[in-house]
Amino acid sequence: MSNFWTRTITGLSMVFLLLFALWFDRWLFAGFFLIISILGLWEFFSLFTTAHYRPQRIYGVITGTLLYLSVTWSTLCQLQFEHLLWYFLPLYLGVVIFFLSFILEIYRKQPHPMVNIAITMTGVFYVAFPLAVLNVINGSESVLFLGFPAYLLGYFLLTWVFDTGAYLYGKKFGKHKFFERISPKKTWEGTIAGAIFSLLTAMGLFVLVKDIPLADWLVLAVIVLVFGSYGDLVESLFKRSLNIKDSGTILPGHGGILDRFDTMLISAPFVFLYFILRNGI
Repeated sequence: MSNFWTRTITGLSMVFLLLFALWFDRWLFAGFFLIISILGLWEFFSLFTTAHYRPQRIYGVITGTLLYLSVTWSTLCQLQFEHLLWYFLPLYLGVVIFFLSFILEIYRKQPHPMVNIAITMTGVFYVAFPLAVLNVINGSESVLFLGFPAYLLGYFLLTWVFDTGAYLYGKKFGKHKFFERISPKKTWEGTIAGAIFSLLTAMGLFVLVKDIPLADWLVLAVIVLVFGSYGDLVESLFKRSLNIKDSGTILPGHGGILDRFDTMLISAPFVFLYFILRNGI
């Protein structure tokens, strides 16, 4: 089987599982991304475990998972004002996680302790936090389309359209490099095509979901194409610094979890920020 079809089958399988979880239940959706978060954290720390650097891999996975769970819990349980202490648990937990990593490093007797701490904290917040805030959006969204939270469904569709359009058009017609130093295969032609497809999809979403203004869909599309592109470049930067092609092998045709979700890891926090500003949360 060619790499194209392997990539297609894997991608469609992931899309189906995500959409089913999103449609079926908020907790199932949270569970889906919990698994993605754990696998992504382990993959990230494994990448940066080298002869010179030793991030706190197990601690990083545990704390990233706890951060993810605390954000999800405080959101999906919809705690009220009298539970304000618990509602802000993610913030408190983040502070504790940050300082405990310094204490733990004292006992590890590893070279480059500050780099180890930096890699550990980067992994926790780069992987776990963006995936966790998807649950905040899912738990707060009131507009539905065919049983799906409309805003979150739109975000996923725009992301997939942008990624797929940029990949296919760039592969076929791309000539001018977008950021050759970091991502030699990414082209301006592909990026522009992906942006056009995303904007057209945003207009189509407005036709289908009248309760969300066109301006919101267009802003969402712009966030995806701008910060989604940076998400791809950030992950490419990591891989080039380590001189590797893929972040892992768990997803045939795609590589690793980070290869598949790199666009969301940078764009999701900005989508979340716009969502809370838009809804006054």
